[in-house]
Amino acid sequence: MARYRGPQSRIARKFGEPIFGPDKVLEKKNFPPGVHGLASRRRKKSEYGTQLKEKQKAKYMYGILERQFSNLFKKASASKGVTGEVLLQLLEARLDNVVFRLGIAPTRSAARQLVSHKHMTVNGEVVNIPSYHLRPGDVVGVREKSKSLEVITASLNSRRYSKFAWLEWDNSQLVGKYLNRPERAEIPENIKEQLIVELYSK
Repeated sequence: MARYRGPQSRIARKFGEPIFGPDKVLEKKNFPPGVHGLASRRRKKSEYGTQLKEKQKAKYMYGILERQFSNLFKKASASKGVTGEVLLQLLEARLDNVVFRLGIAPTRSAARQLVSHKHMTVNGEVVNIPSYHLRPGDVVGVREKSKSLEVITASLNSRRYSKFAWLEWDNSQLVGKYLNRPERAEIPENIKEQLIVELYSK
């Protein structure tokens, strides 16, 4: 299964944001990597460069590659509503993202691994496809024999999970419900989706 496996701190420095989660390296070196890191920050970017950077940031943030992202954009374009907002809603509806949002895993990459290793269920059935698209009403849970996994208990105990209006969590049963598609204002990610729409419209 293809995914980015390179250095995360380097990518976070490139965008100047902790897109993979809290990063101590970014706190110390909040400038782009490489010999010309500080100088490149002062260079003016073209319109295309700005749009491309925003698309790359979204891809890294949600942990998907170009083909998947392109297919999601086509799906968003064919749907009713504002294309950029629908794109983010589709990204938020991915199983690995919902596992992360519920606080079952500390990061999206950890959530992806939990799903791939068959630790998660959807409506009572084991699902091992991180890109599985959830529909309103779907119930996401931790598989019975996986409830004592250290990575899950540690993540839930740290409670990095914060309340999201489109998700419901039952801590006693370790199950969450995907209630509805989130509104754009409810999605906390710092993504300028309109730039991505403009890039694909060229």
